[in-house]
Amino acid sequence: MSVFTVKKTLALGSILTALLLVACQQNPHQVAASVTDKTLNAISSTQQAEQNKKIVVDFYEGVFLKHQVKAYSDLYIGDQYIQHNPHVPDGKAPFVNYFTQHFQEHPEAKSVIKRAVAEDNLVFLHVHSTQNDQDRGVAIVDIFRVENGKIVEHWDVQQDVPAQSANTNTMF
Repeated sequence: MSVFTVKKTLALGSILTALLLVACQQNPHQVAASVTDKTLNAISSTQQAEQNKKIVVDFYEGVFLKHQVKAYSDLYIGDQYIQHNPHVPDGKAPFVNYFTQHFQEHPEAKSVIKRAVAEDNLVFLHVHSTQNDQDRGVAIVDIFRVENGKIVEHWDVQQDVPAQSANTNTMF
């Protein structure tokens, strides 16, 4: 668990404790049980989101850096896989076929995760994808939905990295 997650969880606990102390003056047993349940659910949700992020990051690096498409797909993609990228069909087997062929044609291709964020059952990756070292690449936001420890749905948005920009900010 990251330091940020621990701090966020502790802050949430402090706030809920203060609310509990105020509310207990009205109906202590009922309020205490309700606040305790909410605190535990918030902590559990945060832990689940972090676990989902670990699953997606390991999957992504295994497929898009190591090019071990089948092994990581078998490990992490669910029996039903919904694909929103219009170039890739639904399902695990079509995903494996598509990217196995892609990496045969582009053996130097790599996608480097710049940021990873998780909320509930969704994991968001900000990625720099290139076909080779000379390629400026594409900025990608990949969104994955995780269910019971398996990746079951994927969306992405892609934008070419330009040679020149109207500002001094980078894509990453």
